Amino acid sequence: MISQARPPHAGVESSRALWWRATLDILPLSVSVIPWGILCGALALQVGLSPLQAQLMSLLVYAGAAQLSATTLFGAGTPLLPIVGSTFVITSQHLLYGFTFRRDVLPLSLRWRASLAFFLTDEMFAVALKDRERSGAFNPAYALIAGFVFYLFWNLATLLGIAAGQCMEGLDHMGLDFAIAATFIAMTIPAMKNLPMVAATLVSGGTALLTKPLLAEIYIIISALAGMLVGYMLHRMRR
Repeated sequence: MISQARPPHAGVESSRALWWRATLDILPLSVSVIPWGILCGALALQVGLSPLQAQLMSLLVYAGAAQLSATTLFGAGTPLLPIVGSTFVITSQHLLYGFTFRRDVLPLSLRWRASLAFFLTDEMFAVALKDRERSGAFNPAYALIAGFVFYLFWNLATLLGIAAGQCMEGLDHMGLDFAIAATFIAMTIPAMKNLPMVAATLVSGGTALLTKPLLAEIYIIISALAGMLVGYMLHRMRR
């Protein structure tokens, strides 16, 4: 698809070189997310989903934190509307990712925009943003390759979790969820290059620690909004 319909900037380097560069850039995050995918696959079986349904969640939903949340709620017998609402809240940061690349993707065709939107994850956003900062321009082919490679790793990890969940018990108690924190730390630390970013990170983390015991259901939303507000205010003051 990439070689048949090249967007702007795709012809600057050969397709093979672009594939290698995007793959190598996303590879560390892809490897770090494997335990997370295994947990998603195994947990889906534990709450009553079939192996096919568990795999389809990663193939079609493709949202790690939202999958874990939806799977847990489903296992608890939660109605559909709260599950959909929880998924929307957890993945709402994708709206900010979209706004970040809005000017870059508007000139692209609907096929390119839809493909980039489907493969957009926290990890793909991180490497695509870093590549734009490095080269001075957004390369949609690079972003799509990175997102596709990560998608393959995520689904293979889910498949491994499904296979392991059928012959092993207690995978959800093996601490595999450490990969969630480790992945986001790996993405956040390199981005802390200025005062607004550092302040936003510290305020979000501190607010989360303070509000979780009192507001367990919405503490993530509150801490995220607090961090964004502080970061935005400091950014405006610096300008």
